[in-house]
Amino acid sequence: MSAHIIIERLEFRGRCGVTAEERAKPQPLAVDVELDAPLDPAGHSDHLVDTIDYAKIAQRLVEIGTTQEACLLETMAERFLAMLFADFPIKRANLWLRKLHAPIPQVTRSVGIRIDRTRLAQQLSQIEPKPAPFLVEQLHRLPKGRALDVAAGGGRHSLFLAARGYHVDAIDRDEAALSQLSASAATKGLPPIKTRTIDLEQPAPFDPGFGHETYDVVMVFFYLHRSLFPFLIDALKPGGVLIYETFTIDNYTHHKHPRRWEFCLAHNELLRMTSTLQTLHYDEGPHDGVEGPRSTYTAQLVAHKPPRSAHST
Repeated sequence: MSAHIIIERLEFRGRCGVTAEERAKPQPLAVDVELDAPLDPAGHSDHLVDTIDYAKIAQRLVEIGTTQEACLLETMAERFLAMLFADFPIKRANLWLRKLHAPIPQVTRSVGIRIDRTRLAQQLSQIEPKPAPFLVEQLHRLPKGRALDVAAGGGRHSLFLAARGYHVDAIDRDEAALSQLSASAATKGLPPIKTRTIDLEQPAPFDPGFGHETYDVVMVFFYLHRSLFPFLIDALKPGGVLIYETFTIDNYTHHKHPRRWEFCLAHNELLRMTSTLQTLHYDEGPHDGVEGPRSTYTAQLVAHKPPRSAHST
């Protein structure tokens, strides 16, 4: 369950304006916030420490608004959101920031900006390079430990997991990209990412060398080579998780991407190729935030390898 914490028309005087003249003198601003926060369904506690202190929220908003000048309301609003998600256990924030006396003669009330953002969207906005939204969304399902990034490319997913304490191995045929990935991990102060250059599409018989029951997590994003699936599954430890997302045939139909339809999954094909695993999450259809503003048609899977005791019965 969740509760809506609402603060209406919190007024303060801040320095916000495109020109130096406008920022020279504090002007009246107002902000409204509506926050979704976890709620104890039993409602047992009547103590402030067990909820979110809206007085503290108001204090922090005013502190930022009155001490940090900005050229744009958008910049100030982003500072507010960064603080709210960092300092309070909220799931979603709806914020309305406005100038009460805008320097525009024809405006008789106010001008401002509204932003509605989830915690997931806030996390994605702070990550560079940005991982696939599906990986961030499903991170809570992934067991800690050793991870394999197949067809890693530039390594955005390897870096994301390495930053969260995973020991990551990255495989790709692009040696230059893997060298850059290793350098990026070192620059960011992350644990070393082990890389291996290999062409995964060699003719059969071919063993990509993923290992047997080696990884807690195996991830594949926007790459499809069907003959690899037995090796992906075998590489998972009992209790390990496969996370996979790539294009479906609908994306080729709508957007002519990828360039060949063979690189796209048929409907439910991903489920069939991973039928020996326990599906934890599956979704197939249009998804936003994958490639620019348009919807991208993908299949998204999180699947769990049964523990050895259950696997052998």
